[in-house]
Amino acid sequence: MSIALKRDTAFENIPSIKAKTLRINLNPDIYGTFAEIGAGQETARHFFRAGGASGTIAKAMSAYDKEFSDAIYGVEADGRYVSQPRLKRMLSHEMRLMEERITRDKHPDRLFFSYANTVATIDFSKRYKGHGWLGIRFQLEPDQKELDEIILHVRFKQTEARLQQETLGIVGVNLIYGAFYKYHKPRKLLKYLYDHIDKDTIEIDMVNFSGPNFKKVDNRLMSLQLIRNDMTDAVMFGPDGNNLLPASKLYKKNILALRGSFRPVTKVNMDMLKKSYDIFIRDRRVDENRAIVIFEITLSNLKAAGEIDERDFLDRAELLCSMGHTVMISNFQEYYKLVEYFNNYTKEKCGLTMGINNLVDIFDEKYYRHLSGGILEAFGKLFFKDLQVYLYPMKNPETGQIMTSNNIKVHPRMKELYKFFKYNGRVMDIIDYDTEIMDIFSRDVFKKIVNNEKGWENAIPEGLAEIIKEKKLFTRERD
Repeated sequence: MSIALKRDTAFENIPSIKAKTLRINLNPDIYGTFAEIGAGQETARHFFRAGGASGTIAKAMSAYDKEFSDAIYGVEADGRYVSQPRLKRMLSHEMRLMEERITRDKHPDRLFFSYANTVATIDFSKRYKGHGWLGIRFQLEPDQKELDEIILHVRFKQTEARLQQETLGIVGVNLIYGAFYKYHKPRKLLKYLYDHIDKDTIEIDMVNFSGPNFKKVDNRLMSLQLIRNDMTDAVMFGPDGNNLLPASKLYKKNILALRGSFRPVTKVNMDMLKKSYDIFIRDRRVDENRAIVIFEITLSNLKAAGEIDERDFLDRAELLCSMGHTVMISNFQEYYKLVEYFNNYTKEKCGLTMGINNLVDIFDEKYYRHLSGGILEAFGKLFFKDLQVYLYPMKNPETGQIMTSNNIKVHPRMKELYKFFKYNGRVMDIIDYDTEIMDIFSRDVFKKIVNNEKGWENAIPEGLAEIIKEKKLFTRERD
């Protein structure tokens, strides 16, 4: 247990912002710096106003001018100031100074920390509401060499800069307080970031925990918590399991998205991807160097069997990450919401790869009754700009007929609408599909794995069977 946690066990209920800052200020061991760029000194201000800040704050600064900031922290290769590399550079610089200037012989029990944020609030035209990075690098033991770190990305929803600054200050206090007093409960720490603010004021769309006290924290699960807690609508993580900022990953990209359960990923999934990607990159409007493939799983899909089984979620993620893929978890049950989300970050051509059943569902009116414009409004958003659907065929289990865009059955009222999109090239058939694997379904493979039946190994991509067996993925009993 850390010194910070041992020293004071009071304030177990949700404390006020003043109580949080005062608790930290009155702890004689917690000592650090504040560096805030772009949104004033809002976090540090709370600590100054609470009283006793001289025992906590070694330095508070705002290198607001870009040239002055560059003189302190150096120049970023991409020239951006509101970025994760900038934040990390700030944290490293300030922590290094702290360790150089505060000697351990005089302060053997001090727990050093460096808090920083780099933020752009709403612009004058109010077209861009603003966003920012904030993080803390800290010690939980005086002799801790490898530091712990928590980094967040936020998006503002308020339409006034002053309100955004105030909200940022509260989130900053909650982060620092959580780092020292709730680090052992990272899920609750995430929830506590919204103490004393409404969720409709700010969105947290990325978080990463690192360091010795977070070795057991799976950042993919932390991403999932952001969705479950309604902190954001979509999260992404890369092959290494670390969370990614969707805006950075999708910005001005040609996006090809494949939605599925991937429980587990099968040869059909990979054939869908390969064949649709080949079509996608041959399009003159697609730059292969800026193309990105997203494997998307909806929250509703994760809840298909009831409550979300986190182990099941990690098993799916494990396989996709092992294949080097980027994964998105979203709260977008309808496809048009997913496309609308992509359009926030790119105006380039995008594609959706899907099976026959998915396309039939898209043309079902019941999914759009909540929209004032009904299915027409949804389709206006779905087929916005250059979106194209790549349709993978399906064998009719009763007749053996191959179903394509030419013979699928949509509701009679939707036939003309379907024809419009079909004959305008918005729906394109994948024709060079693998006929040998058309009878493979994830649900059947999953049952065989769970029941320890033979033959499922041939239904999944090469190399995955060994991973499933070695790590006992999707099975109930594990070591």
